[in-house]
Amino acid sequence: MQLRLPRWAAVTAALAVLAGAGTLTAVASDEPPPVHRADRVLDMPGARIDTSYYTSGSDGRRPAVLLGHGFGGSKDDVRAQAERLARDGYAVLTWSARGFGSSTGQIGLNDPDHEVKDVQRLIDWLAQRPEVLLDKDGDPRVGLTGASYGGAVSLLAAGYDTRVDAIAPQITYWNLADALFPNGVFKKLWAGIFFSAGNQATGSQATGSRPTGNPPTGAQPGKADGCGRFTAELCALYQRVAVSGQPDAAARTLLEARSPSAVGDRIKVPALIVQGQTDSLFPLGHADAMAKAIAANGAPVAVDWIAGGHDGGNRETERVEARISGWFDRHLKQETGADTGPAFRVSRAGGVDSTDGQAQLRGASSDRYPGLSGDAGDALSLPLDGGGPQTFANPAGAGPPAISAVPGVGGGLSQLSSLGVGLSLDFPGQYARFEAKPQAEAVRITGSPTVRVKVTSDSQDGSAVLFAKVYDVGPDGRRQVLPAQLVAPVRVDDARKGRSVELTLPVIDHEVEAGHRLRLVLSATDLGYASPAAPAAYTVAVESPLTVPTAPAVNTQAAALPWWVWGLPLAGVLIAAALLLTARRRTAAPAPDPDLAAVPLQITGLTKKYAKSSDRYAVRDLSFRVEQGQVLGLLGPNGAGKTTTLRMLMGLITPDDGEIRVFGQAIRPGAPVLSRVGAFVEGAGFLPHLSGRDNLELYWKATGRPAEDAHIEEALEIAGLGDALARAVRTYSQGMRQRLAIAQAMLGLPDLLILDEPTNGLDPPQIREMRDVMIRYAAEGRTVIVSSHLLSEVEQSCTHLVVMDRGRLVQAGPVGEITGAGDTLLVTLGDAVPDPLVDKIGALPGIGSAVRTENGLLVRLDGADATALIGELVRLDVPVTGVGPHRRLEDAFLTLIGGGSA
Repeated sequence: MQLRLPRWAAVTAALAVLAGAGTLTAVASDEPPPVHRADRVLDMPGARIDTSYYTSGSDGRRPAVLLGHGFGGSKDDVRAQAERLARDGYAVLTWSARGFGSSTGQIGLNDPDHEVKDVQRLIDWLAQRPEVLLDKDGDPRVGLTGASYGGAVSLLAAGYDTRVDAIAPQITYWNLADALFPNGVFKKLWAGIFFSAGNQATGSQATGSRPTGNPPTGAQPGKADGCGRFTAELCALYQRVAVSGQPDAAARTLLEARSPSAVGDRIKVPALIVQGQTDSLFPLGHADAMAKAIAANGAPVAVDWIAGGHDGGNRETERVEARISGWFDRHLKQETGADTGPAFRVSRAGGVDSTDGQAQLRGASSDRYPGLSGDAGDALSLPLDGGGPQTFANPAGAGPPAISAVPGVGGGLSQLSSLGVGLSLDFPGQYARFEAKPQAEAVRITGSPTVRVKVTSDSQDGSAVLFAKVYDVGPDGRRQVLPAQLVAPVRVDDARKGRSVELTLPVIDHEVEAGHRLRLVLSATDLGYASPAAPAAYTVAVESPLTVPTAPAVNTQAAALPWWVWGLPLAGVLIAAALLLTARRRTAAPAPDPDLAAVPLQITGLTKKYAKSSDRYAVRDLSFRVEQGQVLGLLGPNGAGKTTTLRMLMGLITPDDGEIRVFGQAIRPGAPVLSRVGAFVEGAGFLPHLSGRDNLELYWKATGRPAEDAHIEEALEIAGLGDALARAVRTYSQGMRQRLAIAQAMLGLPDLLILDEPTNGLDPPQIREMRDVMIRYAAEGRTVIVSSHLLSEVEQSCTHLVVMDRGRLVQAGPVGEITGAGDTLLVTLGDAVPDPLVDKIGALPGIGSAVRTENGLLVRLDGADATALIGELVRLDVPVTGVGPHRRLEDAFLTLIGGGSA
């Protein structure tokens, strides 16, 4: 029951406390300081901009980072990165751009007079903050980063404001006109998505986050013209081009003026350029133009081609954000030892994870950026044979169109193009094709292939619109893959009598295997672009070999492929070597502890520092114990150290200090006691053409243990896969793959089962099934440790909890004890209180933390009692309406970690 006090009763209680309590002393803590967030709405000409300001710690001034969001998003999308940067010692300011999130105003596509000016005003605001490092009065040390829309404004701000000190734009454009009108062809599908996102921006006003104490901006009625919050001139531009299907000079001029290329000669700060390989919106050519222009200005430049992009795929978020932090450490903190990475890096496919179909990645790098023509003297010249000129049709209405990239659909397939998977279609009679001879040896294309062709058109205006692409064709001549699903559109004018054109094909990083050949295709249509509606006949003849760039100086890391790719003989060699190494390590392992022989897990003083860091800890002085029959939930916000702890527990990495004992045995890589541990971490690799049962049997055989020890039937009964076991894994749903992976972890019925995020990608019924699997497994006295961010599921399936934050133990114990602990109180309020007052309550003697919740404040007591708390609240003039215990795991968790997210 909640305690609700009239104000006079609260005052009386407070006086009693003040009379007899004596003095309470706050105990100093060596815990890393929490991240503080302050939400503000800043008034700017024509708009109110919604911002969040993140800081951590209180010692001295630090550089600042402005963190922008993508088109159609808001400041909330970058909160996690902002918190990480704040913990790394930066003052971080995020904002929702005009027309997005809870910010008002109209969308101007990074108009220098509006969106760019807004950023300059944000820099002015940072210059007034006492915790921000200044280069001089009014000039804060500041870097900018962001993806897509936020990446472009980072470049623009560096061009318009000399106070910007470093930038890290991601998957963005250099020239927006070139992006939407490449070579004079209208990119209709992506342009439509752009303006659709602008329409949706109006609806986000009702649901976007709002700072406390500010009124909702409210959704304004959408315009009848369908342009949402776009400015009138942009609305007119889109409608004009969409109707005609062809960009005009005025449209190009407007978009170019709002592009970083317009101020390219003024961007003179260190730039880390991150661009996506699976990106038909802003392809790699934009990053090349950025790199060349900024490097020509004398600034340091690094280029990173990631696997994903706007078409989908793996954005490599964790790696990229770590590299951005290193870039800012070097150029904002001026840490000369900071790792900024190579001058050029590209992610390459190194196999397939059959659990989720995603490409496994490996990096390739060079100490210089090779550009799009590759290394000088290493380009290949491949003659093309097509039997002479070829004539094909542009069909009436430009349909049916050929298919290359489909935004949001083709990204995963694009990553796998080098593995023989792709999505592309050309209709007979609508394209010409020319082929090179099969390759005698494998060749890696890195850059833009080029070719010269002669185009003739019988259209009424004598023009032609073509889509050029290069396929990787298998030895049978039928199986073809379009690398990254990309095409190069081109408009050829004055082609009635024939016109020679030098075609620059899409930028790719793709390996052509020996025996494969390249096929040049020129199509009259493409789903993503506008083609002339009038029927016409085009004739194309090849006038030069296909020039293929290579970059042999870009060195690839060794591939991390599944063992079956290399074959069992090599696996046997590696296993034997591993056994020899681990046998040596085991000789130095501590002696077993007989007192812990029945204890599944005891961790004592576990510590692990981040790589290349002497004072940053992933896990620090962690200690806890797990008993038989428990289902223990390992909780913590992103970056708390959960996965690092589990990897040390499984012997995959070695701690810097401390000890892990499983059933009394010290954990080392290859420790025999690990045979009593089953693990599910980041999915399992299955052969898609085999059945679920065959996959499990093959896995168990690879362990070399007796078949009768597998207990396959018992594991399968617990996992509950039923008749699906006889089907090929490629037919499985995500939930079935997850259960099969857990069945694999349960083979041999290990006494300790470790599950890392087992419900990722599952829908609610599948999550419920997974919960039942865990409970059934522990029902016979075995122990389960599960790491998850789904607090409601943890609350229902776990018996005990370990809560971590920033690598340290926050609390451990039974779920009921943590959720119902008497030291967590809900304080309901008559009116909202400002953030500074909440911070002041959290800093009171005897108070562990105070965080805002929708019902008031959650306060964790750390020495004080409820009566003392009430007295302090009255003294601070807090409008208290009630104080009582609170028992939800979500709120208890937020209180324990100070408001972070799981």
